[in-house]
Amino acid sequence: MPTDTWQKSSYCGEGEACLNVAATGGLVKVTESGDPRGAILTTTPATWSALLRTLKENHG
Repeated sequence: MPTDTWQKSSYCGEGEACLNVAATGGLVKVTESGDPRGAILTTTPATWSALLRTLKENHG
């Protein structure tokens, strides 16, 4: 069984409160770095892109 290659968010500060993201098998997986084997959210690349676009537009 292949393992996911996780990437830590570039907006992560110090500590364990970070998001980790992995793209695998046409899906995007997101987990929290404090408990990376806990809850893993799975979504499509289009939905992930829409979320990021919305967050960037509403930042500030």
